[in-house]
Amino acid sequence: MHKQTRYLGLFCLIALFIVGCGAPTPPAATPTPTRTPAPRQTATPVPTATATPVPPTPTATATSTPVAPVVTPFPPDVNPLTGEKMESAAVLERIPIAIKVSNSPEVRPQSGLNSADLVFEHFAEGGITRFTAVFYGKEPKQVGSVRSGRLIDLEIPAMYHALFGYSGSSAGVKERIRNSDLFPTYIAAPDFGVGQPYFYRVPQEGKAFEHTLFTNPTVLRQLADERGINARPEFPRLMTFSETPLEGGTPVSYFEVNYLKGACTAEWTYDAASGRWKRATAGVVQTDYLTGETLTAANVVIVYANHIETDILEDTWGGGHQSIQIQIWGTGPVLVFRDGVMINGYWERLERNHMLTFWVSEGHPIPLKPGNTWFQLVPLGTTSEQIKEGQLRFTPTGVVPFGR
Repeated sequence: MHKQTRYLGLFCLIALFIVGCGAPTPPAATPTPTRTPAPRQTATPVPTATATPVPPTPTATATSTPVAPVVTPFPPDVNPLTGEKMESAAVLERIPIAIKVSNSPEVRPQSGLNSADLVFEHFAEGGITRFTAVFYGKEPKQVGSVRSGRLIDLEIPAMYHALFGYSGSSAGVKERIRNSDLFPTYIAAPDFGVGQPYFYRVPQEGKAFEHTLFTNPTVLRQLADERGINARPEFPRLMTFSETPLEGGTPVSYFEVNYLKGACTAEWTYDAASGRWKRATAGVVQTDYLTGETLTAANVVIVYANHIETDILEDTWGGGHQSIQIQIWGTGPVLVFRDGVMINGYWERLERNHMLTFWVSEGHPIPLKPGNTWFQLVPLGTTSEQIKEGQLRFTPTGVVPFGR
């Protein structure tokens, strides 16, 4: 491989089209834009001056009328969220559970994240991040600490047909949830009357009261049973999995997403011995409280999407912060990290009940490695730079201020 191809540079241009939604299919929820400006016509992360341009990877041009590929169902004992074969197909005869988990420094290490099939990390506000974790194949005994939902949580439960557990939300977000077609069947939160035994307090010395709420997939599935929704979902779109990555990826041994330096910098280091990415946050190895083991992922996917501040006030500290709408519908750029390589392409979600899928070009998917996946959601204006050979830094920028 020519030396210059080892460096990150200009991504291929990918036109963004915000696609209208079809008729809602529970648990889908219709996107609810708030004073949303027109999306940028390109989604090109601008490299800093130190980054060396490289030729783009296979052309990832999205059209407004893409041809939907034929969905080939997985065998009944293969988890469609991880591509892994389960001990029994019966394990998958249930609803996925999405749970909102804090990423405040004082709550680390969190409980249960290594058992999640999927974890989404996203901006909350004020530069801090929060997680939405999706559990299907495994059931940890405890997940948390559980915190309040955000606008992104009108999207993630709809994509994975999941019951969503969280601890409340701002008045504006609560109203959006109440008016969505997720409500009330697929919503579980104390401010909608769902308390013990589905949510419970685990006091811990030195931790504030708001950081002591926990739940787990087992008790939330009991609620799903009561509501008659605890069944295997029928996903209309599926991700692709393969033990072998696509050829032509860029070797990468380390990368970071610098959401908030010193507090919420997501750091991923490839461990060749295990074939997995190891997680640290702001220079500290991040572990699962239940096991003490380092958080790891088979895949880490950077998803570029339009980020818009809304008129919803989330808090008043530091002058106040507006809720951010992350527009993960339509299509946009994506970087897939697996097996020590980075693959450049685009993500797609054409309907509200579609999960994210990943492509290098129409009809040519990017296969994920079988196993769990972490998604790092970043704005379209996110910049990239080379730290040194094989090491990259992404700095999220481009949240569109409210009223513009």
